[in-house]
Amino acid sequence: MKILARYLGTLFAASVIIFALMRAVPGNPARVALGVNADDESVAALTHELGLDRPLLTQYWEWLSGLFTGAFGTSLSSGQDITPLVLDRAQVSLILVLAAMALALLGAIPAGIFLARRDSTAVSALTQLGIAVPSFLVGILLVAVFAVKLGWLPANGWVVPVSPRYLVLPVISLALVQGAMLTRYVRSAVREQLHRDYMRTARSLGASKSQALLRHGLRNAALPVLTVAGLQLTTLVIGAVVIESVFVIPGLGSMLLDAVAVRDLTTVQTLVMLLVAFTLTVNLFTDVVYRVIDPRIGARA
Repeated sequence: MKILARYLGTLFAASVIIFALMRAVPGNPARVALGVNADDESVAALTHELGLDRPLLTQYWEWLSGLFTGAFGTSLSSGQDITPLVLDRAQVSLILVLAAMALALLGAIPAGIFLARRDSTAVSALTQLGIAVPSFLVGILLVAVFAVKLGWLPANGWVVPVSPRYLVLPVISLALVQGAMLTRYVRSAVREQLHRDYMRTARSLGASKSQALLRHGLRNAALPVLTVAGLQLTTLVIGAVVIESVFVIPGLGSMLLDAVAVRDLTTVQTLVMLLVAFTLTVNLFTDVVYRVIDPRIGARA
């Protein structure tokens, strides 16, 4: 219950801060939407139509209740309901982020265990290089090689239903950097467990090094890795903003950048709130799984 209360309290505080920051931006959004040459009467009419002249508490409550009911509001730039557009874009971003995270874990776990048991200069150097190179640069290089030079994959774009050919390059661009960082954490966590007393006890009872690691070590090593993986998942959401621009993918990131460019405050505050809610939800899920793996944590809390 404490975890849930902390989650809801943080979510509420974030909504207040985001709403206040959006209202602190100077200028009238209605005038921005109509242009600098609009007359005062037109600006006043649009301000009233959008509800921007109502008390701030009323505006905040309508926006917050709309988030819970699925009514995300009306775009200040286009005057259209942004709910269906946000839902469509969210599906694209989730596919991209979850696929990249799955690929990163699929490569990082065996690579980290391998490095923990047997040092490899080549693999270690590759992980260092992966950490140093930003994901957007990886994406540009992949496009230059596999799309432009070899012509094996499309350079950008998105189709519905989603085709794996359009996912390969952006997913790899995101997964390589995160996978390199996760590999280092997995190596450190597993290496620490290999020198624990319970591992030596298991070996003295006849278990091989691999058996002791599989039966006892990996569960304890999973705790710090799980924490880092949760943080990496939220980092992937931020990284996807840039990758969506590089590969012209219609996700939440590109939608946020477009809304910022036209100063569509309603869309910006809704998208930022959804991204914050996703981050906090991932942290909540991580805390719950953490306590399932190690019940002692819940007993100490």
